[in-house]
Amino acid sequence: MSRYELAQLNVGVIRGPMDSPVMAEFAANLERINALAEASPGFVWRLKTDAGDATDIRAFDDPNLLLNMSVWRDLESLRRYVYNSAHVEIMRRRRAWFERMSEAYLVLWWVPRGHRPSIEEATQRLERLRREGPVPQAFTFREAYPPPDAPQVQAPFDLRDECPST
Repeated sequence: MSRYELAQLNVGVIRGPMDSPVMAEFAANLERINALAEASPGFVWRLKTDAGDATDIRAFDDPNLLLNMSVWRDLESLRRYVYNSAHVEIMRRRRAWFERMSEAYLVLWWVPRGHRPSIEEATQRLERLRREGPVPQAFTFREAYPPPDAPQVQAPFDLRDECPST
């Protein structure tokens, strides 16, 4: 078992205040989707206020920029929740509630088991991904990296590398 867990941050610009008609259906599903995450295999932790979600947290200059942050046992656990649960139905409709973003809005990174990332740490990871593209310290589902304590994969042995040409 790895000594690391997977942290994720995703951000989005909402199309209106959380209590507006345009956000009503999203708001109505938030508790259900958060409960689904918490009940999912591999879920560890999520950022939330006393209200039970993170929609009241304003970590950016833009008051319409929401954040969601969580920690998972591993990449596969998070992937199953995001793409193979009722969460996917919300993702399919995200354009109804969130503006299209031209830069990265999701970042993944490994944290020592038991560590709960701060908002500052998470936003620094997102900024790094935006600056450098995927690297082991800030990556995406599409270009993911293993935890730091994962066994190193050896390149296949090629006999041509060891045999002199004749």
